Amino acid sequence: MLWTRMELPCWCLLLLSCLQSLSAHNDFFTSIGQMTDLLYTEKDLVTSLKDYIRAEENKLERVKRWADKLDSLTATATQDPEGFLGHPVNAFKLMKRLNTEWGDLESLVLSDTTDGFISNLTIQRQYFPTEEDQTGAAKALLRLQDTYKLDANTISTGDLPGVKHKSQMTVEDCYELGKIAYSDADYYHTELWMAQALKQLDEGEESTIDKVTVLDYLSYAIYQQGEIERALEYTLRLLTLDPEHQRAKGNVKYFEFQLEKQRKAAEETARTQEERGKRDTSEKKKQKKQKNSFSMIPERKKYEMLCRGEGLKMTPRRQSRLFCRYFDNNHHPRFVLAPVKQQDEWDRPYIVRYLDIISDAEIEKVKQLAKPRLRRATVHDPQTGKLTTAQYRVSKSAWLTSYEDPVIERINERIEAITGLEMDTAEELQVANYGVGGQYEPHFDFGRKDEPDAFKELGTGNRIATWLFYMSDVTAGGATVFPDVGAAVWPKKGTAVFWYNLFASGEGDYSTRHAACPVLVGNKWVSNKWIHERGQEWRRPCGLNETE
Repeated sequence: MLWTRMELPCWCLLLLSCLQSLSAHNDFFTSIGQMTDLLYTEKDLVTSLKDYIRAEENKLERVKRWADKLDSLTATATQDPEGFLGHPVNAFKLMKRLNTEWGDLESLVLSDTTDGFISNLTIQRQYFPTEEDQTGAAKALLRLQDTYKLDANTISTGDLPGVKHKSQMTVEDCYELGKIAYSDADYYHTELWMAQALKQLDEGEESTIDKVTVLDYLSYAIYQQGEIERALEYTLRLLTLDPEHQRAKGNVKYFEFQLEKQRKAAEETARTQEERGKRDTSEKKKQKKQKNSFSMIPERKKYEMLCRGEGLKMTPRRQSRLFCRYFDNNHHPRFVLAPVKQQDEWDRPYIVRYLDIISDAEIEKVKQLAKPRLRRATVHDPQTGKLTTAQYRVSKSAWLTSYEDPVIERINERIEAITGLEMDTAEELQVANYGVGGQYEPHFDFGRKDEPDAFKELGTGNRIATWLFYMSDVTAGGATVFPDVGAAVWPKKGTAVFWYNLFASGEGDYSTRHAACPVLVGNKWVSNKWIHERGQEWRRPCGLNETE
């Protein structure tokens, strides 16, 4: 009884441990760093599967040897049954085989060699990605397609810039992407990916998905976008493959009716205009072309253009005012003998980059500390003032305190020495790893006037400045962009960028609105320090001018 009472807490602890482990592995698609664990899980399962195959092959080999031996024996025995059994040893062995050895063979054939593999699979399945992960990864591909203007064939064939491990998509993969878009009523992407699936089928790729199914989705997606004539073409093609397809037959009649209705309406409109004399015969009037100003482009478009390396280019005059230098922060003792390399990235807002500011060893230590704690990154909800996850921020983050490792303390001291700002009131070092198509859409780091309670719980004022470490190189994509001013800062391992979010007056600098572009190829690790107002009174005196 005593043993039972002691055992219960142990099982409770084990259950809690499992639940914690499970919660730590939610939202795999939001962190490439944690997704790498899945590769090792899959490798372990493949090893287990091969062990099962070897066990099955060994069992079959034993059965085969037994069958071959008895085939030869019975062939000889049946030629002269009485003579064969006349030998007492043969008679004894026949009794033994039928009474014992055939029973042993039955046990061998019925033995289950799947136990090890199934047990391993069952244990590992609790750590597998969920439906949400698969959908999230699919939507990330669609996001990358839009941001970087990639056609479906480019993604399907794996021809992305700088890829080391090229991977092609099957018809099933393309079909799955189309279905996920369809479930969101995203008929634009449904068309793109169903058309790609059809293209690969037309090229002869073998698949469990048939053309009829793909054409059914494709024609409907095109119809939903208002292109009835094209929808009719694909529906007629579907009927040549399956003449008895009831929905397609009904759709053909409906599409033909709608097209006839449109034709009659167009004719009636043309006749009415002609009768009233409102047809404009002087179509030579040319409207003045408006100059395409970058400032007039919607923010979303500017954001995507900057992510692709397009958009506003700094004038040569402004460019000439940007410099690189050795920086010692007014002869700070840390930098007198070894000043840091400082490089101007942008003038307004003033953004600087520090080169070789964090070592590879420090980066690995930070990643090592952060990886077990990575959780889905959150944002401040302006309505509730609370932290919540959001589709426009796809990454995982962890917070590291200075007292848990000397490396973190040393990094904080370095930031303070370079910026001259107090770190005691700053937020802890936040480490972020971006997932599939990982991004953080345009946002402000500081709290605006309509968010008076944004950082109230911290009691340290607004975020005066941002320090951002790049802890990995990114093969393609992943830039930090400032849509309002047209600035783009590209990741470079071992560097950090710094900018002030507030003017010296304490007013927010709205030109610092920025975003993290989706990672197209590669793995992006960053860490940042948000520095607050409190404690900076003597380090950065208040300015008299609002925008000073």
